[in-house]
Amino acid sequence: MRIWLQFLCIIVMAAIGLCSAGEGAILLDKVVAVVNSDVITWSELYKAMEFEASPQVKAMGERERHKIFEENERAFLENLIDMRLLLQEAKKDGITATDDEINKTMASIREKYGMTDEAMKEAIGKEGFTPEEYRKKLSDQIIINRLIDRDVRGKVVVTDEELNAFLASKPALSDMEEGYKISLILVKNGEDPKQAEVKAADIYRKIKAGESFSELAKKYSEDASAKAGGDLGFVSKSDLSGEFLNVLQKMKPGDVSEPFSTTAGFNIVKLDSERTYKGPAELKQAMQDKLYADKFERDYKAWIKGLRQKAYIEIR
Repeated sequence: MRIWLQFLCIIVMAAIGLCSAGEGAILLDKVVAVVNSDVITWSELYKAMEFEASPQVKAMGERERHKIFEENERAFLENLIDMRLLLQEAKKDGITATDDEINKTMASIREKYGMTDEAMKEAIGKEGFTPEEYRKKLSDQIIINRLIDRDVRGKVVVTDEELNAFLASKPALSDMEEGYKISLILVKNGEDPKQAEVKAADIYRKIKAGESFSELAKKYSEDASAKAGGDLGFVSKSDLSGEFLNVLQKMKPGDVSEPFSTTAGFNIVKLDSERTYKGPAELKQAMQDKLYADKFERDYKAWIKGLRQKAYIEIR
């Protein structure tokens, strides 16, 4: 009977590519885009989204994660189309990645996250990739970076005149550009501030005992960032209150603050990284890097637009 139900479900639901028969889902792959002579399938698109997802998204439950993927499906598809165009362009010009380069990249990833070979294989499997598929992903990234270096990045130049004019037009630049990448757990005061203080102290004890800041933020934080594990991203100094600045200026990357009070309630902050400049020369170099990045982004968009105009692209 179950086989018959599954068969009937396949017939009825084939148009939308998904059907369920109690014990799981049957996913019917379909072509979602054509890029010149290549096709992009639904499963390739979702594997790409899994691969590119942030740690916060990867930590979510499957249903919540796929909801985010669905909301951003078109943007991911456009990026995947661009990648196909770049790989086609690289292939035409004979740009490749060697096994040695791929091995070095994998070794660098293992070292960055402190993983053994076995742990890395397990992590790759959890993302839905075989080791061969993962190596192909890394190979594609190396090839694309090499192509972009040659055709875009290597041609971008920031002149002294451009840099000086930019610095002259932004007298308060340091405060705007300096800041912190932080995560937050907020316990609002509510009707009983003392109860909020006790709750924040208990959460802080859990963190000091080794529990995950991100998981505790999801469970207890009353800030809008709770779903993302408390991640607020980069916040400039000019956007931070005096209470936050006083705490953050005494911290080092990786530190977690004791609970401190603001009008919103009791806050626990994790400093992920900071961006500060030790003097005018360091600030000037940072602004040169920013101008370079802005010019690169502009030139890259124009270049990829040119590749798209010459290509056959069909989105289904």
